[in-house]
Amino acid sequence: MLENGTLIRRLALGAALAAALFPLAAAADEGMWTFNNFPAQQVGSKYGFTPDQAWLDRVRLASVRLSVGCSGSLVSPNGLVMTNHHCASECIQQLSTAKRDYSAAGYLARKEPDEIKCPALEIVQLTGIEDVTDRVKKATAGLSGGAFNDAQKAEIARIEKACGADEKVRCDVVSLYRGGQFNLYRYRRYQDVRLVFAPEFKIAFFGGDPDNFTFPRYDLDVSFFRIYENNRPVRTSDYFVWNAGGAKAEELVFVSGNPGSTRRLLTVSQLEFLRDVAQPSRLLRLAELRGVLSQFSEESPEHRRIAQETLFGIENSYKGLNGQQQALLDRRFFASKVADEKKLRDQVAADPVRAKAYGQIWDEIAAVQPIYQELYLPYTFIEGGAGFNSELFAFARTLVRGAAELPKPNDKRLKEYTDSALPQLKQELFTSAPIYNDLEEVTLRYSLTKLRENLGTDDPLVRKVLGKRSPAELAHSLVTGSKLADVSIRRKLWEGGAQAVAASDDPLIRLAQLIDPDARAIRKRYEDGVEAVEKKNGELLARVRFDLLGTNSYPDATFSPRLSYGAVQGYQENGRPIAPFTTLAGAFDRATGEDPFALPQSWLDARSKLDLSTPFNFVCTCDIIGGNSGSPVINQKAEVVGLIFDGNIHSLGGAFGFDPQLNRAVAVTTSALTETLKKVYGADRIVAELTGA
Repeated sequence: MLENGTLIRRLALGAALAAALFPLAAAADEGMWTFNNFPAQQVGSKYGFTPDQAWLDRVRLASVRLSVGCSGSLVSPNGLVMTNHHCASECIQQLSTAKRDYSAAGYLARKEPDEIKCPALEIVQLTGIEDVTDRVKKATAGLSGGAFNDAQKAEIARIEKACGADEKVRCDVVSLYRGGQFNLYRYRRYQDVRLVFAPEFKIAFFGGDPDNFTFPRYDLDVSFFRIYENNRPVRTSDYFVWNAGGAKAEELVFVSGNPGSTRRLLTVSQLEFLRDVAQPSRLLRLAELRGVLSQFSEESPEHRRIAQETLFGIENSYKGLNGQQQALLDRRFFASKVADEKKLRDQVAADPVRAKAYGQIWDEIAAVQPIYQELYLPYTFIEGGAGFNSELFAFARTLVRGAAELPKPNDKRLKEYTDSALPQLKQELFTSAPIYNDLEEVTLRYSLTKLRENLGTDDPLVRKVLGKRSPAELAHSLVTGSKLADVSIRRKLWEGGAQAVAASDDPLIRLAQLIDPDARAIRKRYEDGVEAVEKKNGELLARVRFDLLGTNSYPDATFSPRLSYGAVQGYQENGRPIAPFTTLAGAFDRATGEDPFALPQSWLDARSKLDLSTPFNFVCTCDIIGGNSGSPVINQKAEVVGLIFDGNIHSLGGAFGFDPQLNRAVAVTTSALTETLKKVYGADRIVAELTGA
């Protein structure tokens, strides 16, 4: 593996050469494309296959999004959904107990009645896209600041509400190109999601944090769910046919998923804010919390079990965010961003009409960054909740804000409480998932300590929250004194509305009420003083790009359905070739018997039965980012040949640019999935369903 400095310099040079003037102009296999603006002709010119609209519709309908920030795919006519183990880990932990640990032991439903419902998982399927740009822009015409923001949010709320009142439907207006275009996405919503299969954590995350974001890899990072309706499996004709042969070297493949967030369209001043303010602060918090939870995990096997899923997420976030930060710190990479912006500004300035309409964009965005810096810590810790890291507090805030927001007209509410958002919000509020007081107390104690440290001992809100108590004392009294772990109490408070919440003496409800005026005020200052300016100028910047480039570009990722394309292809690293595939044999060769390189006993027992030459993990040139976890890799026949679960180390700068020479998506082959489901797990029912046998 290359050292980070060398790695990011190579990323910088590749991105700079590929991007030229417009960073998101189509280059190589770059791009996370919307389904209504996919470059089919470009794919056809390079690979000899041109997807038509019927093919695109079929792929879109067979792809799904998970509410935990992941992607998935329908892989049978009976509602079977494939995704990653790390996307299912929250459900797996919620279903586990100290005596029945599905994370450690894995889970297999041998018959349909054994499929267990996840407490708080929603899966949605995109059924329609409508361009509503004109409606949104008409509502904000001539406005600025808070008036612009309020008008935009109100119009979006009206559009989403008019889309459908059916709780089986979810409607989201998605801002694309940083406000240049608005699409209404209509989804079919499924909230009865049941666990069908999950392997042991040891093989799902074989290699642990040392191997994370690397290749070669040897992970069976897979889980299967099933979506139900009216207590029966959903019957559908929209699914990917299973190709048990898996992906082939140099084959054209596509990745259909929901990439979470990229920042390739941000201005230089916005990138500077991320580099100098936001990311260092978040990295420090993640590193410290990782240490706190690592120590907590060492205290007992039960502490290790209940903290594992949270700790995994923190370690994954830290490694990914650190890679992004290294990209921004690299001088050559950042210089390429500065040069790109200068070229665009020069081209605008050279045209008097464009200069008058768009010349102020970059300066106006830059002018609000100092305001954002002033608000960043208060916003993060108070409104963002970093000072109150607790599931119980999250319930309390939802109840307090719900009581205040629901009586308002839909278009006047905070966006989290609009009608379109309520089904998922209520599913999360009324989850039957267990709450672990020991874990709650340690995370709340840590976050209260950071609240005091970052805002200052004499900050009025800190004094109001802590009084004369230490963070440890307050955390203990809040967690042990609250009854919000009881779902029936939460339901009673929600249904009782403002009167019931006002009468509650629950200490966490009282805390949420205490800080809510401050939190709302900080949020309002940010939305009116920073967000509104960035949105309005982002819209203008998109117009510039459309004017000069047309629509031959892709938007930043927005955790909405996208399609990328590429080839199954290795790469050169530090002068040596990296082959595109690993094999099952490689997993046994890599195993040491000690975590994180210990194979589960089921694999050791099945070794003699396995075809060890079976391709296991592979890489392709498809452009992905966090949120693509669980995405299917499909061939031109729309057959599933793999399952995305990671990117290589070179992809960590992918939030800001794409290097076609080094960036690779990492996936597990369907051939390895078929082989191990049969011979390691005896999952004959699942294999028969996948293969149609």
